[in-house]
Amino acid sequence: MKLITVISDPINIKEVPAIATKNNIESWWWGSREPGGANSIYLLAEHEQSQSLLDSLYGVLGPKGKIIISVPEAVLPRPVESDTAVKKKKDSTTTTREELYENVVKGADLDGTYLLLVVLSTFVAAIGLIKDNLAVIVGAMVIAPLLGPNIALALSTALGDNKLLWRALKSNFVGLGVAILLSYLFGIIWPESVLSTEILARSDVGFDSVALALASGAAAVLSMTTGLSSVLVGVMVAVALLPPAVSMGLLFGGGHISEALGSGLLLAVNIACINLSAKIVFFLKGIKPRTWLQLEKAKQSTAAYLFFWIISLGVLILAIYLSG
Repeated sequence: MKLITVISDPINIKEVPAIATKNNIESWWWGSREPGGANSIYLLAEHEQSQSLLDSLYGVLGPKGKIIISVPEAVLPRPVESDTAVKKKKDSTTTTREELYENVVKGADLDGTYLLLVVLSTFVAAIGLIKDNLAVIVGAMVIAPLLGPNIALALSTALGDNKLLWRALKSNFVGLGVAILLSYLFGIIWPESVLSTEILARSDVGFDSVALALASGAAAVLSMTTGLSSVLVGVMVAVALLPPAVSMGLLFGGGHISEALGSGLLLAVNIACINLSAKIVFFLKGIKPRTWLQLEKAKQSTAAYLFFWIISLGVLILAIYLSG
């Protein structure tokens, strides 16, 4: 369940009880009712009710009101759910558009923390790859700084948010550029160490790599939209972008161009599959803009987005076939 707090002026907040009734919200109560100041109302909503309730509230209150979303640890007595309500809960997303946006946008910020995570995880991945230490490589995978911008890229087109789109693209390019450049320098310094088993394993791309990346990308977004954060760590390992990027840089630095291109192909496949599967999951889970104008804009960007990644993945699959 979600506890939604609404704060607004005395005139607009009078509409909230009617909105609660319209959205079948049974538990709501007044917080404060001051004639000359801000008033507040608390609403306790099921996960599947939250999105339509938030849209209705924002449609009435607009920027004049404040809507705060929180998740209670537990509610007593526990609400009794009908079979229909249980089915709706299974079919719906448990994370609202607004919560999802706040979670995803943090991963698209190009700031000092993001760059530091990229640098540190590149060091960790490079050492693990050179030393053939799988545990160290998994450590770099779990840090997963490059996953956030790719998820943000898919969400930006689902919501028709060009500002988020450019932020995600910029973070993606800079993050990948830093990782590849650093690993390239490592390859120049230690050229004799770049043909380890773990590095060469990431220069060999097969059709199973495509299937793995598609499934893992879908699982990543599904875990975010359903609130299953415990799944996300495993997903980070499965959809790791950093090891193939670091492998490519190390191999280029060591002068092994053919193997480096193989790692680059694996990196491109992972990026394409993650973005494509993420977009499909957002669509199936009904993640879309609130207003009609934004929805039309999102439809156009979604079509272009899907076309680009489907064509890109087709070209990459052809490259895998030809290289085999």
